[in-house]
Amino acid sequence: MHTFGNRRDIDGLRALAVIPVVLYHFGFGAFSGGFVGVDVFFVISGYLITSIIFREISAGRFSFVDFWARRARRILPALSVLMLAVMLVGWLIMPANDYSQLGRAVRYQAMFISNILFMRQDGYFNPASDFKPLLHTWSLSVEEQYYILFPLLMVLLTRFMRQWRWMLFGLLIVSFALNVWIIKRQPDAAFFLLPMRAWELLCGAMLAVIPVSARKLSSWTYQAVSLAGLAAVLYAIFGFNKYTPFPGWAALLPVLGATAMIWANGQALTLVGRLLSLRVMVGVGLVSYSWYLWHWPVFVYANAISVDGMQGWEAVGWVVLSLALAWLSWRLVELPFREKRLLAGRKPVLVCGLAALLVVGVAGQLVREADGVPGRLSGQAMQYAQAREWQEGQMDCLLQRDSPDMSKICRFGGGEQAAPVQLVWGDSHAAALKPAIEADAERYGVPVWLASLSGCLPILGHETRQQCQDFNQATLQSIREHKIRDVVLAARWSLYLYGEEDGDMQHVLYRDDSRPVAEQQVAKDLTAMVHSLRDAGARVWIFKEVPLQRQGTVARLASLAMIGRSAERLGRPIAEHLARQQFLNALFTQLSQQDPQVRVLDPTPMMCPGGICRAEFDGYSQYMDENHLSDKGGERMKPLLAPIFLSENAIQGG
Repeated sequence: MHTFGNRRDIDGLRALAVIPVVLYHFGFGAFSGGFVGVDVFFVISGYLITSIIFREISAGRFSFVDFWARRARRILPALSVLMLAVMLVGWLIMPANDYSQLGRAVRYQAMFISNILFMRQDGYFNPASDFKPLLHTWSLSVEEQYYILFPLLMVLLTRFMRQWRWMLFGLLIVSFALNVWIIKRQPDAAFFLLPMRAWELLCGAMLAVIPVSARKLSSWTYQAVSLAGLAAVLYAIFGFNKYTPFPGWAALLPVLGATAMIWANGQALTLVGRLLSLRVMVGVGLVSYSWYLWHWPVFVYANAISVDGMQGWEAVGWVVLSLALAWLSWRLVELPFREKRLLAGRKPVLVCGLAALLVVGVAGQLVREADGVPGRLSGQAMQYAQAREWQEGQMDCLLQRDSPDMSKICRFGGGEQAAPVQLVWGDSHAAALKPAIEADAERYGVPVWLASLSGCLPILGHETRQQCQDFNQATLQSIREHKIRDVVLAARWSLYLYGEEDGDMQHVLYRDDSRPVAEQQVAKDLTAMVHSLRDAGARVWIFKEVPLQRQGTVARLASLAMIGRSAERLGRPIAEHLARQQFLNALFTQLSQQDPQVRVLDPTPMMCPGGICRAEFDGYSQYMDENHLSDKGGERMKPLLAPIFLSENAIQGG
């Protein structure tokens, strides 16, 4: 199919690709599958780039230097300006660790391998990725890797193979099969890496090299194919969501849909082609590259300085701003280079493009080596930023997951050899209580052990990891051997029952299609655990879960401080916390009512004054991340834990 003229419908198709991506990223729920716009872009790129290469090879005038110079002219100016702007704004509002990570991302993108970096970090759909200003450049890296390799492949195939189209088609099938095979094994690799994405670009490529047929089909055939293609893309945009295994088989809908539209609209004037050729669609399509570049950093930075998160019309305003920046980028950066008003020659544009990448990459590396330049931060911002780092003392109280050694648990009060009177037992949330436990143990002179292992619920019988089973059994045995008087059970209880709030069920121990059945099993197991401890002669203290913060809340503290904005009301409504904890709170209350030697410790009242579970208190972050207490947050638990360290009479009175 050799339709090389100006295709307004393809410009419109770019608009159909970029609009859902932008609206999806800005949280417009109807566009739950808007991320598939990237797949549509891949098909368009594969078609257009292969059309150019094949046309020039057929005419005997293909030049690698010319090709890469055109790519540099198209891609590098706007990208270089974008990365510099992102670094400048990041200097003003990003805490040191995040800015250091940005410098690293800039360096990787300057080498067009940022997709590899992001594959090794949080997944694309992980809420933590919402604070990475260059996350979206993964797709540019995939395309650039393709642009480097594909021309070499085309030259070799067309020169040495008569049936080279079949070889190209075979590569498409292999790439798709690899994508389907690996998605359940390494979903991030399937999402981010070229070998699993190449088939999408190759669908467009195959369309560009299909021999021209003299026979025309009926106009209704082209109408039907284009409508079916549009329907497939729209179904993916509105029907998929972040839980859809992707790319995998699901990617066939947007990819084949885009392929169908390009083919059908190139053969006849279809209704879909007319819609895509509307002036507004073409206009958006022309700025689609710049809009794609600018929209995500605008979203990330707007999120970073928002107290309550991006809401309603506020999101609309940021979308408009990103489009305005895109238009300026297109007008002032893209067009002068594409129209050869600047750096008209192929060698100058290549040299300057590579030089720009080198400058940007070196700048990113310098930021990385300077650890994000912490000297930029105000004292308040520094306090918030430092709270997000695991303190060495808390880490020391977490046993190694591969082989938990009970001889290495933390011991406070009375010296290393003193027999424990009390023991705090749980997962990493128990370790986060270390500042309060250590201070009160020394204050009251009471020997206390802190036994914690990340991801291990202090309940016997439902462990999925052998390490947790060994740890729990060893801890219970220690309680019996030392006749420990008081045992505090502390954990992120809801995680093991309901999973993460973003739908990640990795840590769920109680899996059942019926939530009530799972809750009944938790109640049964915790009741049995309490009875075992009471039979061992210990009083039981159940430490309720610390209120969770929404993703990104703690990260915003430093950014808000850097722009002088108050974070006093930054936090989560207590109603949301209580709704998630409703069953567990009722269970804990029931256990305490059944036995007066079972007590419940609730951090919620002191952490949620005025109906908001605050992220900060008195100028300090209460949290290290969205669920773990910081050192200062742990210290604030001292009054809550103090009764455990008093005499039995004081406990009963207090």
